[in-house]
Parts: sequence; C-alpha cells; structure tokens
Amino acid sequence: MFILIIATVFHYQNSKEITYPQLNQLNNLQDTQAPQSEIKQLQPINIDEMIAYTLQNDKVNITYNKGNDWIKVPVEKDQLFEGEYNGDKQVLIENSYILEENRVAFLYSINQRITLIYSNDQGKTWEESLVTEPFPVMRFRKVDFPNKNFGYIIISGDRTMSQEASHVFLTHDGGKSWEETNNSGVTRLISDGGFLDELTGFLSFGTINPVKPDLYVTDDGGNSWSEAVINIPEKYHQVFVTAETPVKVGEELTVLLNQGPNGDYEGGRVKGKFVSNDNGKTWIFQKEVQPNETE
Repeated sequence: MFILIIATVFHYQNSKEITYPQLNQLNNLQDTQAPQSEIKQLQPINIDEMIAYTLQNDKVNITYNKGNDWIKVPVEKDQLFEGEYNGDKQVLIENSYILEENRVAFLYSINQRITLIYSNDQGKTWEESLVTEPFPVMRFRKVDFPNKNFGYIIISGDRTMSQEASHVFLTHDGGKSWEETNNSGVTRLISDGGFLDELTGFLSFGTINPVKPDLYVTDDGGNSWSEAVINIPEKYHQVFVTAETPVKVGEELTVLLNQGPNGDYEGGRVKGKFVSNDNGKTWIFQKEVQPNETE
C-alpha cells in the first residue's frame, strides 16, 4: 500500500512537468480531427465557400469541403482576438488569416509574442513561427503570401490617440522565419498595406478623419519608403481620402481610393480608380468605381 502511494505521487509530479511544444515543433501526431459529436453541429461562417472556418463552441475548426469534415486548429480562439479589438468574436479579424487549398495560416498574439500558426498540408500537420517579441497591444494586423515562399505581415500597436507604431515583417522561406523591414517613419494610424512581390510594397495611413490619401511605397523590399504622389482632380479633393492596397493589372498598377469613414459623395460608397506606370511612385485618376462594379 505504501509503495502504491509513492508511485502515485511520483506519476502525478512528472505529469505536471509536461511542457507545450516549442515553436516549429508542434506534434504531428496530435489529434486534429474534430470530435464526431461536434462535427454534426458545426456550420461554416461562409456556407458558399468550399474552404471555410467556424468558431462555434469557442474552438477554431476549418473545412475543405463545405463542412462535411472538420479539422481542429491547435490555437485558442481568444488568442486570435488578442489586442485592440471591439468586435463580438463571431468572425475572425479581416486579413488576420489565410484559407487556401495549399496554405492555411492564423496570426495571433500571446504574452506579447506575435506568432503565425500555419499548415501546408490541409491541417494534417501544423507549424508555428515567431514573428516578433515583445510587442505591445496589437491593433492592425494583416498576413498574406503573394507566392509560395514570400509572405508579409503588417502589424501596428502601442497606440495613443491618433498615433501608433507600425511594423512590416517579410519571409522568404514560406513563413518559417521573419525579418523586419526598415520603418517607414510614419506614426499615423495605418489603414491598409501589402506587397505585390518581394520588392514592391505599400503602406496606407489615415483612419481618423482623413482629408487626403497618405500612401507610402517601397521598391527595394522595405529598405526604404517614400510617399507616393497621387494626382487627384480638384473635383475629388477631400472626397477620395484613403488609399487601399494597390494591385497589378497587366503592365500597370491600379489603386482604389475610398471616402474614408465620413464620406458622403454619391452615398459614400463610390471609389476613385487611379493608375501608375512607374511602379507606384506616382498615380493619375482614371475613373469612378461604383459599389457594384468589378474592382
């Protein structure tokens, strides 16, 4: 009896010493299949999408077949909303995740560590990579991969009133490691941003009562940033005030300028389309874009 008690105590003490997996070393053998009792109840957020997610039961699950089968994502739901966030936690923060056939990824924060958890084999195995630490309360967040190996993460934090610090991180190995670019030097609140390729990237600033677009561009992978020149016709001064992320169409770049949070021109939803032929350094107006137009 005495021996049995000692053995029981010894087993309990050792079980308390189990540690969480280190970054890049999540257990490939973990059970990632959602329990059958939960599967029957789960409904995707976007029922028309083949690849979708759900946050039901305060857990994160993804599907590749419109909800017929579900895969559990090994991250706590609340960690995906950590930071400056005012929503109801019913849907994920826009641009904070990727759902694609060959890549799913979720950006989150825990204990001032900005982390990306991702899978390249439809949830069979998962990896985590540390983006940066320590990092203050995160506000803006965006992750994307323009190609297989190259990706970017844009985050902001440490906000005071209408000022904050924004940071850009790049990966060239599919998300395994991240390196911060040089800072743009702008302290206005960031509204959007992104990279078209390994060299060309943009940051758009101004979310509180903007009166003109504030778009910065890099053509050397973030080593240097400069303010883009946007030639806005007088008719649209203080109408089109916030730049979205530019895209490449054929041989030129295009960008949409929206009216910000207080726009009232034609109902506030009309945007201005501008084009650039010098890789985003200067922009000229092309046309108005109606809400129902293909952008």
